[in-house]
Amino acid sequence: MNLKIKDILKATNGILIVGNENQECEDFSKDTRTIKNGDTYIGIKGENFDGNLFWKEALENGAETVIIEKINIEKNDLEKYKNKNIIQVEDTKKALIQIATAKRNLYKNLIVIGVTGSSGKTSTKDIIANVLSKKYKTLKTEGNNNNKIGLPLTILKLKDHEAAVIEMGMNHFGEIRELTKIAKPTISVITNIGTSHIDNLGSMENIMKAKLEILEGMEKPLIIINNDDKLLNKWANENKEKIEIHTFGVENESGCMACDINKKEDNIDFICDFKNEKIKINVPVGNDVFVLNSLCAILIGKLLNLTNEDIRNGISTFKLTKKRMEIIKLKNNITLINDTYNANPESMLASLKYLSDINRGRKIAVLGDMFGLGDFTEELHRKIGKEISKFKIDLLFLVGNYSKFIKDEAIKNGMPKNNIFHFNSNDELLPNLKNVIKDGDVILFKASNAMKLFNVVEKIN
Repeated sequence: MNLKIKDILKATNGILIVGNENQECEDFSKDTRTIKNGDTYIGIKGENFDGNLFWKEALENGAETVIIEKINIEKNDLEKYKNKNIIQVEDTKKALIQIATAKRNLYKNLIVIGVTGSSGKTSTKDIIANVLSKKYKTLKTEGNNNNKIGLPLTILKLKDHEAAVIEMGMNHFGEIRELTKIAKPTISVITNIGTSHIDNLGSMENIMKAKLEILEGMEKPLIIINNDDKLLNKWANENKEKIEIHTFGVENESGCMACDINKKEDNIDFICDFKNEKIKINVPVGNDVFVLNSLCAILIGKLLNLTNEDIRNGISTFKLTKKRMEIIKLKNNITLINDTYNANPESMLASLKYLSDINRGRKIAVLGDMFGLGDFTEELHRKIGKEISKFKIDLLFLVGNYSKFIKDEAIKNGMPKNNIFHFNSNDELLPNLKNVIKDGDVILFKASNAMKLFNVVEKIN
């Protein structure tokens, strides 16, 4: 089900400068470097460059259609590209949303799982998509393209899909509202409520309100929540008579629960209890949080009538997105845990617990700054420092301006000062870390993406 140019003109109130309004537009791209023959190019103005200026390059690279903001087009260019399609719109970012909304509206029977939360969105999305793929042809958000550019581009990839798992991120109020009205979820998921973006929203209660905007794009609200999350648990109890709410959890009584959990370094076995039905599950990751992520996927599978075998296979074969709990084995039995894509206090503590629970070798934590915490930055970094002394961490390497607060509190709470090293930059960190690595070490790397700690992982690897 493809949009035609006349559909795009109607959705965007655009103008067809040259071209055929009955031409179908199948594949969309905003990157001239990856344009394929027949693609539709959308020029997006970013912080560092204006994609509208590359429309001719897109056509030369094979694009059949370009959608650009109002810019001057010379007569000789109109003649040169008279067999192509050039659409002008007022604002290409708005047009992208309008086009994606029109595309979504073509798929009346599409199952759409909308996934949001403070952390764990991407891994939960990946598990859900792998489970659904055992029964349905499934589209999913690639990586974390979960904003008002990435989400519409994902929707525009719809072809003969029967299901889509769409991740939704936000920094401010109103952003999830905009995204959910494009994707129109049939089932919504909130993984948890944490401190990410508390600088913009002021409190965790406001963060929950922003996440709950996901319901506004649903024709018939049906939401799945992590019942172990205190705020979501409270909200569910207050709203269970108003909205269809399904719950998963380990600690609090939930519709889908895990018991008999057997955790190993690289996988976890547990029994899922769903309406008194026992399902044996194996998760190919040893981090506790993946029990919750898997329970969410199981619950969705059961709601959509997948067999237990399909659910088991979907969970046991899913692959993590790179830089999220990515396990890298080096020679001499050295293991790197690359969890550098992003960090907030909740995910950092979960990763530290995973490292601490490994029963071999020295355990080294390499932590960098966490961003997006605003006035709570010092307090929340100090919280990590207080908690870290409870874990079995042999050496602590820290990098960045804020991580010095982690160091201060770790020392105050009993971690030996000689086992803690602080550096101002990755360039200072790298040689010092390399000098201490020994055979059998297990090394966790965790920081906000902007710290680029993944560069250190690559150089050690």
